[in-house]
Amino acid sequence: MEKERKIQITGEIEELVNAASSIYLTDFSGMTVAEISELRDEFFKAGVKYRVVKNTLALRAIKQSGNFSEFEDLISKSIKGPTGIVFSGTDPVAPAKILKKFFEKTQRPKLKAAIVEQEFYDSEKLDLLASLLSKDELIAGILSSLNSPVSGIVGAINACIRDLSSVIEEVAKKKAA
Repeated sequence: MEKERKIQITGEIEELVNAASSIYLTDFSGMTVAEISELRDEFFKAGVKYRVVKNTLALRAIKQSGNFSEFEDLISKSIKGPTGIVFSGTDPVAPAKILKKFFEKTQRPKLKAAIVEQEFYDSEKLDLLASLLSKDELIAGILSSLNSPVSGIVGAINACIRDLSSVIEEVAKKKAA
């Protein structure tokens, strides 16, 4: 590979690393072209970037970016053999959910390691990562928790009004009879 091309690829990967809130290292060996295309489509739908590059170029880009610099040693130990890198920006757990769903179906790709919100996870933690709530799910849960006391008060007031109208209606029926 030409030196200019290597520098260009390293720069592209460095930009992806700088923009990422999480990265996932996967072993894609044994996957068919159709499976990889399907996986890429799932990542695209979720707004996640997926790249396969030479391990040396990926390591160089991660070192140059400084975004995950405290994990360089752990990443260099994990980035052996065929490696696909998943970059997630806004939803750091979306790739884990996609990888788990895909792994359950095809037993591939295997997670080598992940760095999510400045925490390192090894290959055994895919289920844990996939079970985490996304930011949107967390926000929805908080909003429903904030909304539930108000809903309870509204329900109680409506019940009082309903009970009062029932009492008035019964009194009116007795007087009419």
